[in-house]
Amino acid sequence: MGDSQARAEAQAPRVGSAAREAIFAQLADTGRSEQVAQRLTDAIILGVLAPGERLPSEPDLSRRFGVALITVREGLGILRDAGLVETRRGREGGSFVTGDALHGGLLDARLHALTQVELSDMAVYFATILAGCAERAAVRATDAEGERLSAQVAGIDVATAAPARFDIGGLFLELAVLSQSARLVREQIRVQAEFGPLLLLALDDDDTRVSVLSTSTAIAAAVSAHAPAVARELVSAMVQTLAEGLLAAKTSLHREEVRRDRDTADDVA
Repeated sequence: MGDSQARAEAQAPRVGSAAREAIFAQLADTGRSEQVAQRLTDAIILGVLAPGERLPSEPDLSRRFGVALITVREGLGILRDAGLVETRRGREGGSFVTGDALHGGLLDARLHALTQVELSDMAVYFATILAGCAERAAVRATDAEGERLSAQVAGIDVATAAPARFDIGGLFLELAVLSQSARLVREQIRVQAEFGPLLLLALDDDDTRVSVLSTSTAIAAAVSAHAPAVARELVSAMVQTLAEGLLAAKTSLHREEVRRDRDTADDVA
């Protein structure tokens, strides 16, 4: 194993194997390279594919997605043009996720562009989908799956924000997979790729990370105990906590921008 691949695996988030399989499930529309590009983009945004990680080979992606090899190559070309992956030649070559695929500055720019009303509305929709996943998971999960979910939660790292974002995002995906609803899985992947990176910015706060970890433990216990109403309520509460933290982050960002503008005006004067 090369040093770069070893580093990528060491940095890889603890996303459950079932969630990873869901990302690489066959595509409904087998003729569009854009679908391949979107699915791989979602995998990168969600942390299923970590910075520096090597993607599965083109033949493997072709088999997993159920598409022609040329469709995979065209999809990877879209990702290269977007700067999300780079292709390396040689014995340890392949397509690798770029290190700056998720730049914090891009998230700050998007946070600035959205109003508080828009952010609140997105949080409501996110909570509705994820709570539905958790409720179904509590009904459908086997005892063994409940144990695996508890083990996954026990491994969540909240010491700093970056691993916490990866691990909590992985928990969300796992709840979707445990719902055993293909539609819920697809919708959770879609909404989490769209809004998850913003919502999880709330984990920059130490107290929020501690609170979310505690709730995550309770969610896993509710799923294991086959308590759907409790699981739904806990997930809704967690997303509310994250949404409040995100809105606080937007307010802080706005204040910082106002302060910088005032300082610039003073310098000009």
